Amino acid sequence: MTKTPTRWRTVVALLAAVVGFVGTAATAVPAQAAQPAPAGPPRMADGFGLTQVDTTVGGPTNFYLTVTTPEVTGKHHIKIILPSGYYDDPARRYPVLYFLHGSPDDPIQQTYPALTTSNAMITVIPDGGPRGWYANWLNQNTVLGAQNWENFHLNQVIPFIDANLRTIATKKARAIAGVSMGGFGAFHYAQDRPDLFSQTASLSGDIDLSADSMDLRLAAVATLVDAQGVVCASASGFCDPNNDPYKPGVDSDALFGSPYPVFNVDWRWNAVDPSQHMDKLAGVGVSVYVGNGRGVPTDLEFWLEGASKHVKDRMDALGMPYYYVDYGDGSAWGTQCNGGHTGYCWEQDLRDLIPRLERAFAS
Repeated sequence: MTKTPTRWRTVVALLAAVVGFVGTAATAVPAQAAQPAPAGPPRMADGFGLTQVDTTVGGPTNFYLTVTTPEVTGKHHIKIILPSGYYDDPARRYPVLYFLHGSPDDPIQQTYPALTTSNAMITVIPDGGPRGWYANWLNQNTVLGAQNWENFHLNQVIPFIDANLRTIATKKARAIAGVSMGGFGAFHYAQDRPDLFSQTASLSGDIDLSADSMDLRLAAVATLVDAQGVVCASASGFCDPNNDPYKPGVDSDALFGSPYPVFNVDWRWNAVDPSQHMDKLAGVGVSVYVGNGRGVPTDLEFWLEGASKHVKDRMDALGMPYYYVDYGDGSAWGTQCNGGHTGYCWEQDLRDLIPRLERAFAS
């Protein structure tokens, strides 16, 4: 009768020894140490049709690359803004905001302070060209060469970023927003690939290119054919007539075919017009920001307000949820925004949008 307790004492001792060993081993493994922040931008590996050329410029959390791609002729910048704590936790992954610039800007010019405020997401600003219109052009044989901007962004830039940075590579953790021409691009891409994006936002975007907004359609055509006087007048000071970004001009049909609404020859324009296809954004968070240009028809914002209202009416008819801000003459923002087509207003749009995106990503 005395042997059983002895055996149990032996078993308990062995178990205690095993537990002690496991506990010691577990505590002996140090926590994953933070990576020291590099002195400059992180290394990015070529791939997905992108080849890096020239030197990457900037610091460890705010820099830009220069790449080439067979999809679009020339060299193209991709600006990347990482959270300030990106190197503190090498196991942490982040959602991504893809931010599309307007015409005739460049990623390097996107210096809105609001874009650097987030510690919860990565921001990527790819080149869209001075008049690329975030589309695969119908005519690939103009003097400009290959113009497959949608392929470049959706099939190359996004997987390139996911492969090189600690992203959360899911629809829920990916948003796309844009200014002016980029507002069109943001809605167009989200409509074409709703599987990629959970949120989309237009900041003073050309989101109605239908015959209901022929003024905006013709403004897009003006960038193609290099109607310099029209473009510079509508760009509210962003276009320097002595340094024309729209040269050389191309045919008005190069982008989406004939833009003229006669006998339905403009059907390709209608096919890509965001306002006519808002149903494709079911399940995607939609945000629209616009001013009124102070009621001055020479300010592009005056016409964009009408376009945004058309989109709002379409969403109301569909019973879609959305977030809509018409800040009028800008007094609602209480800053230098005067309701015009200006960066002062877009900075305030972004200060409202970015915390909302962070909350959506975290939900």
